[in-house]
Amino acid sequence: MNTKMVQILWGCFLLWNLYISSAQTIYPGIKARVTQRALDYGVQAGMEVIEQMVKERNIPDLKGSESLEYLKVEYVNYNFSNIKIHAFSFPNTSLAFVPGVGIKALTNHGSVNLSTNWDVKSPLLCQESRGDHVPALLELRICGYQRTRPCPPWPRPGQPCTFSPNSQDTGAADLFLSGVYFTGILILARNDFGHPSLELQDCYAQVSHAHVSFSGELSVLYNSFAEPMEKPILKKFNEMLCPIITGEVEALNANLSMLEVLTKIDNYTILDYSLISSPEITENYIDLDLKGTFYPLEDLTDPPFSPVPFVLPERSDSMLYVGISEYFFKSASFAYFTSGAFNVTLSTKEISSHLVRNSQGIGNVLSRIAEISILSQPFMVRIMATEPPVISLLPGNFTLDIPASIMILTETENSTVETIVSMDFVASTSVGLVILGQRLICSLSLNRFRLSLPESNRSNIEVLRFENILSSILHFGILPLANAKLQQGFPLPNPHKISFVNSNVEVLEHFILISTDLKYETSLKHQPSFHGWEGLNLISGQWKENSAP
Repeated sequence: MNTKMVQILWGCFLLWNLYISSAQTIYPGIKARVTQRALDYGVQAGMEVIEQMVKERNIPDLKGSESLEYLKVEYVNYNFSNIKIHAFSFPNTSLAFVPGVGIKALTNHGSVNLSTNWDVKSPLLCQESRGDHVPALLELRICGYQRTRPCPPWPRPGQPCTFSPNSQDTGAADLFLSGVYFTGILILARNDFGHPSLELQDCYAQVSHAHVSFSGELSVLYNSFAEPMEKPILKKFNEMLCPIITGEVEALNANLSMLEVLTKIDNYTILDYSLISSPEITENYIDLDLKGTFYPLEDLTDPPFSPVPFVLPERSDSMLYVGISEYFFKSASFAYFTSGAFNVTLSTKEISSHLVRNSQGIGNVLSRIAEISILSQPFMVRIMATEPPVISLLPGNFTLDIPASIMILTETENSTVETIVSMDFVASTSVGLVILGQRLICSLSLNRFRLSLPESNRSNIEVLRFENILSSILHFGILPLANAKLQQGFPLPNPHKISFVNSNVEVLEHFILISTDLKYETSLKHQPSFHGWEGLNLISGQWKENSAP
């Protein structure tokens, strides 16, 4: 095979691969952008979370053995247990994006106050021969420490105490750590199941100073030789910090891997919030691409159309931006249509109650329908969508056109159902949007109503009379029912106890843009949200999965 032929085949191979890769490109239905403002607020709110978390966290015991040469004591075995953090301060803490990598955390000049129980075993201790066996320190060992005179051999003849190599004492102490420094990078990615994943890399933590203050009857004496014990305590803390922090991140990551990315919206549909790719991280923000597809409850087949790419505007005034594409709403329309959610049958009583509740001066509507039908029997209105409602998102304008058929039915004396009139229509509605809690709420208002040629044995004049009546039924009867259902809203992903504030919704070309700030509220009551995220409780390491609302 000559060189020219090889080049041609190689070129065809490259073109084929480009075609395959472009055909397999998956675009998101939802884009979420977290800005630097969110990270800055995260530092502030995170301190509250960490404060609650560390106060309930069990810190591993500190155990060791040291020799006190200046006291001529071969060993002091010590154990600090039940270590609790009571207060801490990290005045210089920051979070910053590392492009293409993750989020860098940095803190320095931190300090921590801890309390602990301790016990010591050492030849330094002996038991007095009196009946109460109160632990005491041998006086002559103290004189050796004070260097006023050499200590006599242990034990001194006639000394009223007996030496035991297992002699011990217990009590309480305070630990003060200062010069706390930590840095690490949180790597954000996507696992094979569309869950977000976290990993801590380049962890480095160091405490510069540790001070131990013993309390109790002999605290003055113990504090006199506390300084030699502070160095090994400091060393052990420095060895423990990164494993502890890494363990917390791994626990959070394990919880993230169990989040439900499919959430049931109602009895008709479920919504897929899975990540379709790893987060994109720049110097100023992180972008998350979510699938954002609705499915009928029992069928996870993708709709017969695909999402198209859209780009969020370059803004940084808000903490979070969420772009919801036209595809998101189209998939919802298709899923609800497939599930039969747009088919409704209303009785005279139901229509009447809504007409009375939602309108004034329209009490004669039913009598006019009866006049048209020339029937005195109760009737029913059956509306069925003939195609999925058509979604259109243009700047400042969100419309929903509903193609459907309507039948007026009545039951005859022999219990058979007779069709009074049947015709097709298109109802054009405007969609209003608002953020309530952590949900996107939609509402419909009727713009215009168009009837097509009827399938009826009535005259055209009667159909024209019926058109106005039907429009009233839709406007005052059907739409209020639809809006009542829509008040449930679409859940927006948000962690536990995080609420949206200063929210704004804009309709742009082929997508809507939600701009919002975030607020952490310890007293925030549970609100329905994206199933799984509301269970992501960062307090006390108890990341538990809650049941779907």
